[in-house]
Amino acid sequence: MLYFVTGTDTDSGKTLVSAALLSKAQGHKCGFKPIASGCISTDAGLRNSDALMLIAQSNMDLPYQVVNPICFEPAIAPHIAAKQTNQTLTAQRVLDTMYHPAMLDADFALIEGAGGWRLPLGNGEYLSETVKLLHAKLQQIQLVQGQKAISQVEVILVVGMKLGCLNHALLTQEAVLADGLSIAGWVANQVDPDMAFIDDNLNSLQQMMQGPFLGYVPHLANATAEHAASYLQLPK
Repeated sequence: MLYFVTGTDTDSGKTLVSAALLSKAQGHKCGFKPIASGCISTDAGLRNSDALMLIAQSNMDLPYQVVNPICFEPAIAPHIAAKQTNQTLTAQRVLDTMYHPAMLDADFALIEGAGGWRLPLGNGEYLSETVKLLHAKLQQIQLVQGQKAISQVEVILVVGMKLGCLNHALLTQEAVLADGLSIAGWVANQVDPDMAFIDDNLNSLQQMMQGPFLGYVPHLANATAEHAASYLQLPK
């Protein structure tokens, strides 16, 4: 299966949850981080810690440039970073650079987004449009290859548990569904260790959210993918 992991906001815990799901998955598995900012310059080129965390939990040998094809050094919004480096981001360009046959060959593959569902790419386009283009591409591939081919990409929503998360979660869910994508499940990840009435907020989300509840990850000191995985279940 192929999943796109989005979040209610930047720093909602997408990378930790993505790595945890990869850690828990069986068979051939791989993760992708198509766009990343805040990358570090190394002898091998720009490297992003989120992408490296996904690679560490994957067991398919993919070059770094396949996992993270678009990376920027400034830790700012990608469309602003692109403008500063005289690059242009479009929904089609992101799709063309991120798509790889391993997405279909793997038993479990996920693509971690950047920011939230409506991450701007510039020129009035958004990363969500890339996901829609990928969904359409998979449907075309299925028409050619038959029923064995993956026919869709499903969304996993990470809710960063903090004050205001109920509104953010519902708005994100509404946008995903309005774009014609299905939600494979959602995860509650506690980003604010001091959030008041966490149980009440979690109960409210469980009543209002669509799609399976994949688990609640409490605030973890020095969190690892393996530790977070113990709180999650894989989407079915």
